[in-house]
Amino acid sequence: MMISRSAKKAVQSTLPRYFSTAGCASSVRTPVRGGAITFFPSTAKSSENVIAITGSRNASTVALGENQQQEEKVNGGSAGSSPPAGGNNNKGIMSYWGVERPKITKEDGSEWRWSCFMPWETYNADLKIDLEKHHAPVTFLDKIAYWTVKALRFPTDIFFQRRYGCRAMMLETVAAVPGMVGGMLLHCKSLRRFEHSGGWIKALLEEAENERMHLMTFMEVAQPRWYERALVFAVQGVFFNAYFISYLVSPKLSHRIVGYLEEEAIHSYTEFLKELDKGNIENVAAPAIAIDYWRLNPEATLRDVVVVVRADEAHHRDVNHYASDIHYQGRELNGLPAPVGYH
Repeated sequence: MMISRSAKKAVQSTLPRYFSTAGCASSVRTPVRGGAITFFPSTAKSSENVIAITGSRNASTVALGENQQQEEKVNGGSAGSSPPAGGNNNKGIMSYWGVERPKITKEDGSEWRWSCFMPWETYNADLKIDLEKHHAPVTFLDKIAYWTVKALRFPTDIFFQRRYGCRAMMLETVAAVPGMVGGMLLHCKSLRRFEHSGGWIKALLEEAENERMHLMTFMEVAQPRWYERALVFAVQGVFFNAYFISYLVSPKLSHRIVGYLEEEAIHSYTEFLKELDKGNIENVAAPAIAIDYWRLNPEATLRDVVVVVRADEAHHRDVNHYASDIHYQGRELNGLPAPVGYH
């Protein structure tokens, strides 16, 4: 495409005005496709102005950086100084996007220190739940689910033996998978069929989040070794894909498997408590994250944590056996209200 001489001269006469590095005393923003061209004067010398051509997101980030430097100078800090040793720079990012975490306080007025869960997500565990309930395998699928779980327990007993802290950690990395997989598949099903889920998506995702909080708690108690971390990668990779396929083929079998897994979890935590009571495992102070999540007493110990975690597993047992029973009756989960908030 040929450009006329008059057009070329117009372009050449315009370019110096916008792209010259001299005389840029203030920021100028010119809209372009996909963002903006922004000129930022240098803070060092007026004769060494710098041009920054960025998209609107990057421009807001650059402006944010300059604002932070100015604030640090006002507060007596330096622009390139690192945060104090042992502390985190938790200062919220204020930008064009307006995203800022609100200030959250506890009931006593102290600042809420967790970002992985909020105060309204905490609860007092129901310790009155029946821990001895068991679903006797009657049908063919029930027996498959039951003996599958028993087969999975055998290598776990050999590997961890009586190291119940690490055993609990490994158990939770697996137990947090089914709720997420089931919730995800129900979510997609709800979208395809243009129908409500009856609250089951939320209930299963609540289960997954609760199991993940168990893991975050036991991470404070038992620091995993490198080969245990590697084992988590392997087990989670296999179990996620296996459960995903299983849920696509037979949700009633999948929920029954999880129900039996939770029964085994109750047994494991009961053995954990026996070792604590015998003194074979030190009954250390409860992690701070557990005290806030389950609303425990500040003087709570590891034993108190194991008790509430075991109660959670009993609730998950009931939810999954209940979901499997619904499918066995030839009904869909959304036909009955889900036990949302049933920890």
